[in-house]
Amino acid sequence: MIENTFNDNFSQEWIAKNITDSNNELVILREIIPWEKIVKELSQFYNKIKGCYGKPIRVVVAVLILGKLRHLSDENVIKQIQENRYYQYFCNVPDKELRVFMSPSSLTRIRQRYGKKGAEIIEKNVFDKMRRADVIDPKYALIDTSVLESNISYPTDVKLIFQALSKMSNFADHHNLELWWQHDEIKVRWREFSLNKQRNAWDYLFEFSHVLKYALPGFEIHIKKLNVSEKIKNNAEHLLAVLSLLDSQNDLKIKGVKHIENRIVSLDEIDARPIKKGKKHPNCEFGTTFQATFNRQGFMITVENFIGKPSDKIIYPDALELFKSRMNQYPEISVTDGGYRSNKNLNISKKKADTVFMGRSDDVPEKIREECHKARSATEGFIAVAKHWRGMKCSLYKGFSGDRIWSLLCQAAHNLKKFLQLYYKEKLSERSLIKLGLLE
Repeated sequence: MIENTFNDNFSQEWIAKNITDSNNELVILREIIPWEKIVKELSQFYNKIKGCYGKPIRVVVAVLILGKLRHLSDENVIKQIQENRYYQYFCNVPDKELRVFMSPSSLTRIRQRYGKKGAEIIEKNVFDKMRRADVIDPKYALIDTSVLESNISYPTDVKLIFQALSKMSNFADHHNLELWWQHDEIKVRWREFSLNKQRNAWDYLFEFSHVLKYALPGFEIHIKKLNVSEKIKNNAEHLLAVLSLLDSQNDLKIKGVKHIENRIVSLDEIDARPIKKGKKHPNCEFGTTFQATFNRQGFMITVENFIGKPSDKIIYPDALELFKSRMNQYPEISVTDGGYRSNKNLNISKKKADTVFMGRSDDVPEKIREECHKARSATEGFIAVAKHWRGMKCSLYKGFSGDRIWSLLCQAAHNLKKFLQLYYKEKLSERSLIKLGLLE
């Protein structure tokens, strides 16, 4: 059930006393974010009649956005709202509710409730508000891909097998089952492996792989015999499938196969993949891929997420179509690096964009060649800002769905910060400010 507490929770006296800087970032953003529209669209995730009253959607959305704006964990964003008047004002949390307005665990459940669709609603409404105010210039589309790293430790074959055996051990403990292999001995061998810097990793891989191969059939038998709920059985069967895939990949590794398709790098982040990058260090990162499109100002127009590393040539046409759906027009100038270059993509682009630059100077007339080279260089900078200053370097949410939610919330925060940058530099037109409600 939705708690109907959308109205402003602060008196003019409270604002005059506590919000003394009218030019504060959060005061400005509080004015331009379309709260009512977001609340209305997110109400579909609640039953209007049944259930307990939920947290006010207006508060929830503000907390999610604030966490990304300030790079705060769930625990810290709640704590700092309780301590900071501007945070409190932005999130619409009155004094009387500060101590109990939300727990960090509630944010996890809320993100699960909203899912990717809810995150898209938040990001799209923030973006559309600025687009309709003519803040975002549609001339350029600067397209590039990068890695959204997963929050995992560096994977090794022996570590993955030990984690697999530990998961089966935890399963046995939870269901009061007697272990069908010597797990204590495995733990001793794991400590030896971790401490022995002169070790031969292949010897340990053979040994641990043999134990896993022995343990899997017993795990399958126990799953079939368990008298548990359908949900628990399905989860156990899913784990069995993952561990069986790991076992088969270990066999290929031992046989000397160098490229293993859909290589497992984490048992907790199954969608993460080893992604090779054209760089000296690190030459491989572990996670998923995101493709972002920026305009020349640095606004992030689109972001797409992919498992593994799909070819840039294949995903390029969809990026142009997504740009059009977001901006209601194709870009005048499309800029990529040489990885996107193909005759097919050049022909597609020329039908949709006036100018296409795909890494070669002779792609464009000499008079705009330097401009396109600068735009291509700027793309690298925008990606770096998005990853290191806006949180898109590493996703702390679980699974591919979590990566998508993380990317969308980071995109919303990125664009709000870019808006503030232009606002403080007085690079926004009076017409745009009036449309945003910042001028009368």
